[in-house]
Parts: sequence; C-alpha cells; structure tokens
Amino acid sequence: MILPITNRNSVLKFSSNKREENSDNGEENKLPYTHDTVLKNNFSNRMRIGIDKLTNAMTVYPAKGLKGSKNANFYEFLTMGNVPYLVGSAMLMAVFNTANKYYMPFDKKAASSLGKRLALGVVFYGLAKNISKNFITQPVKWMTGVDTEQPYAKVQYELPESINDTDITSIEYHKVSESADFIRYDLMYGKEDNAKTRNEPYDKIAKKLGLGQNLNDSDQEAKPRIREIVIKSATAKNIISYLWAATGVGLAVQQCWDKFFNVATLKFWQGEKFAKSALTFVKTLGKSAADFYKGEGTGMSKYAGKALLGAAVLSTVAGVVNVMTSDIKPSKLDSADIIEKSRKYVVN
Repeated sequence: MILPITNRNSVLKFSSNKREENSDNGEENKLPYTHDTVLKNNFSNRMRIGIDKLTNAMTVYPAKGLKGSKNANFYEFLTMGNVPYLVGSAMLMAVFNTANKYYMPFDKKAASSLGKRLALGVVFYGLAKNISKNFITQPVKWMTGVDTEQPYAKVQYELPESINDTDITSIEYHKVSESADFIRYDLMYGKEDNAKTRNEPYDKIAKKLGLGQNLNDSDQEAKPRIREIVIKSATAKNIISYLWAATGVGLAVQQCWDKFFNVATLKFWQGEKFAKSALTFVKTLGKSAADFYKGEGTGMSKYAGKALLGAAVLSTVAGVVNVMTSDIKPSKLDSADIIEKSRKYVVN
C-alpha cells in the first residue's frame, strides 16, 4: 500500500512569543483548527460555513484586496463572487416592484401581483438551484460511500505583513473533491480514534463499488473510481440544477400565490399571524405545484409544466445512473500473475 507522506500532528509555528509557543500544550489556542480537518456534512455545518464565507466576503476579503494584501488569494476572490449574486438578486426583485406606486390603482394592483410572484421566483430559483444538487449527491453517497460535497477546513499559513506579525493563519472552507485533479485523498483515510485500520473508509467504498473485499490496497483500487464519480457527479449537478431552478420559477409565478401575499407577514414576533402565514405558505406551495403540473390554456402552454418537470426528473435519474456505471474494472492481478516461477530473477 502506498501511503501519503504527511504528519497530521505537526503544526508550523513562527513566533518569538513564548505564550504563543505554549498554545500547542493547551495553554492557549486561538485557532479553531490546528490542521486540515474534515467536517461533517450536515445542515448546521453547512449553515455555519455559509455564514462565515458570506461575512468574510463582505468585510475581510474586500479590505485585503483593496489594500493590496500579499495574502489575498483566488479562494477569497471566488468567495466574494457570492456578494454580487445576492445584490443582483435583490435588485432584480426591486425592479419588479419599485415602479408599482406610480401606476393607476387598477394597473398598480395587477403589477404588484405579478411583481411579487416574480420576486418569489428569484428566491425559488436560488433555492432550487442549490437544493437540487442533493438529488445527485445523496443517492451517490448512499450507493457508493463517496460524498462529493464533503467539506473540510483548510489551515492557511499567511505571509507576515509587518515586523510584528507572527503565526498568521486563516481558515478556508473547501470540499475534499473540490478539484477532480487534486482530490484530497489523504483526508479520506481513517483516523486512529474512530477507525480500525487506516484504509477502513476505502475498504467500505471498495465494497460498495464492487471492487472486492479484504483488499490489500483498497485505496489504490478505489481512487480511479472516486475520481470518475466526482467528475460525473459535477456534470450531472450542473445540468439538473438549472432545470430544477426553472421549475422553481414556474412554481412561483402561479396565480394562487396572490392569496398568500394578502395574508403573509415576516413579523415573527407576531406569533399567531406568523404561524398562519407559514401554514398558508405550505398549502399554497402544494396548490402551485398542482397548478404548475396541470397547466393552463391549450397547446404547448398546457403541457409546459409537465415537460419541464419531466425533464428535471429524468435528467436527475439519468445523472445518478450515469455516475453508477463505469468502464473501470477492479484489478485482479496477483503476484502469481506477474512473477513467472519458471524464470530466474536476479536482485542487485
């Protein structure tokens, strides 16, 4: 078995302050992580990572970029891309509704109704686009054991920007399979405290993939297949996310939402009224789904909802099936297949 060269317990320190040097002994530790750490892929962690990245994208990262910090990097640049996406969404929602007050009463009512539904469509577009990726991720994880959205915290050591800077670090949040060419296979090995053997996670993946059991090098057998799963999953998620996003917009523009807007409130401190709004939202969502599927009018418009929903569902199923199929076959070679006993070998 070929093992990666790593030292999990080592932490690089640059400090002349004895107090900071003692942080390794538990006296003081300002970092949430001391080394690259795999995180559980659950809702709470995803929310925490999302809030942390958005907060930094609006405060820390722009400040570093504007002052020309030598530590500004491509990760921060990509993270800041979320800000114009959110700002643009808010502006799009405002465009649909800002001019309503200048219309005549009858026109104002019609414009307000359509504007609110289009604004809801912007929200549904973003939610459906992100949630739909789980339609690929979760089935693939159940059937293969490979979580293509597994997050991890990366400890980034930064360069000092002044003579008083010591031990400068920052935390970046990535995914283990973020890059198909540079998958963090080293983070997928078992840890001493919760795995019987170092290769135990790879043993489970190899078994689910039909590569065999009790393999001497399950990691080497599974890695080519993992890379293939990552590539196929990414392609499938890119395709279906836009189809489901379009479906979300279709749900939002149904006329039944007008009744919801008449009673809806975001004032959560008004408990009874807010609870009624939440219940009405659920009922209206079900009604909009039925209306979207049923369709209106004649011809293509009547079947547009069915066609869009069918395309989203079929592409999702096809994406999962495509991920599960592979031309990569497990290696069946043994030493007996390589070494010919009838020949003489000389070892220098």
